[in-house]
Amino acid sequence: MIEPIRLNLLIGWISMVAGASSGAVIGLYFHNENWMGGYGSLRRRMIRLGHISFFGLGILNVLFALTLVAVPSSYSRVASAGFATAVVAMPACCFLTAWRPALRRLFPIPVAAVLVGIGGLLAGWL
Repeated sequence: MIEPIRLNLLIGWISMVAGASSGAVIGLYFHNENWMGGYGSLRRRMIRLGHISFFGLGILNVLFALTLVAVPSSYSRVASAGFATAVVAMPACCFLTAWRPALRRLFPIPVAAVLVGIGGLLAGWL
């Protein structure tokens, strides 16, 4: 089994690549005002949110891994699983919601995963 520090560093940096890649694809169409219903449409907003969530949660995974180096947590595996789940689930929920708006009901999954990550990290320090 891969150690939490290595896992979250790897996932974090892979997420950065996914963010850059998805941004490159989205960037091909930014000039088209009506792409995906226009700039303010739900579909286009969710695609942008999915793209940026790769970066945000990727950074969170890297910061978590670096935090464990400085201050180990007894709940590091639980926290690691939470952050790793979130970095996959949040962009997936965003892209799925862009495809089918009713799937917005899935958003509690990545939110709960982030809370498990933060809670596990903090609980391990107490």
